[in-house]
Amino acid sequence: MMTDTGVAPAGEGPGGLRGRRTPPVFLVGVAVVALGVAAAICYGTGIGGWVLMLVMGLALFLIGVFAVVARIEGRRAARDRVWNVLIHCAFIVAMVPLVSVVWTLISKGAERFDANFFSTSLNNIGARDPDGGAVHAIIGTLEQVAIATVITVPLGILAAIYIVEYGRGRFTTLIRFFVDVMTGIPSIVAGLFILSFWVLIISPIYNNGQPSFSGFAAALALSVLMLPTIVRSTEEMLRLVPAPLREGSYALGVPKWKTILRVVLPTALPGIVTGIMLSIARAAGETAPVLLVAGGSAAVNINPFNNNQSSLSLFVFQQASDASRFAPPRAWTAALTLVALVLILTVTAKLFARRNRIGR
Repeated sequence: MMTDTGVAPAGEGPGGLRGRRTPPVFLVGVAVVALGVAAAICYGTGIGGWVLMLVMGLALFLIGVFAVVARIEGRRAARDRVWNVLIHCAFIVAMVPLVSVVWTLISKGAERFDANFFSTSLNNIGARDPDGGAVHAIIGTLEQVAIATVITVPLGILAAIYIVEYGRGRFTTLIRFFVDVMTGIPSIVAGLFILSFWVLIISPIYNNGQPSFSGFAAALALSVLMLPTIVRSTEEMLRLVPAPLREGSYALGVPKWKTILRVVLPTALPGIVTGIMLSIARAAGETAPVLLVAGGSAAVNINPFNNNQSSLSLFVFQQASDASRFAPPRAWTAALTLVALVLILTVTAKLFARRNRIGR
């Protein structure tokens, strides 16, 4: 169909912007032929199994797609289609381990996902007792992570604000360098630091001269691990805030501190929350610091400042290494519970950030 000017509309006819398209049935046919040829080669000659068949089938499919699309749409469209297939294949390959982990957790963790597991502890539970739960570990994880978050989030955000908004010169470069170094610090080093500083030096001062394990000491160790993640993620999010937002606020006579509080932070809030949740997820899954400075306990201890305290990660480690046949199901259920807690916290934080972000 021609317009009043005598020019064919875009997408219609050979001169249109879209031109010819390869019918999807052709691509399906190429996939079937490629898989059939790969199966015939692998199983007919006995050189490999289904994994080699899939790899060979993918290679043949890419060759077939390039040939068919190049014939119909041209070589440029053929290269684009091949890369599109490779990207989708990479996504599928990346999703396989994630789906496998989730399925394993759900299938094996559902065995003890009952009221007894969430209402009892391991106190007075023997090797032949099928009961026993992780309420003491759940309480310990929630208290330790909560204390670490209260300590670390303000420090991390304030440090990032200083680096981005106020810091200049070598001192800021030195801070950024040490933050980068701390990002890769092993968790056991953080536990040893708190053990040598807090447990062996500070705790005897208020404990009649005797070192004392506690959940608070574990929270301090987790804070050391959380701090660099929060600082770096917050710093990057603050740098992404457009400069005109700051300049417009300054032009209206708003002080710098109020601009940061009312404009910069709300704009960067979703990314800041993501960084905080990543640090919380790492802290909740750490075992070595809790084992070194909290000691672990089979009974419920709601006081994080006195006596030993357990956590879900430590509970999983202990139950996975226990010789009792009832211990592995407890370990799988505790692992599923830990993942569920992190997921709930992440979703809640995302909803909070979306509700409180600055309007556009």
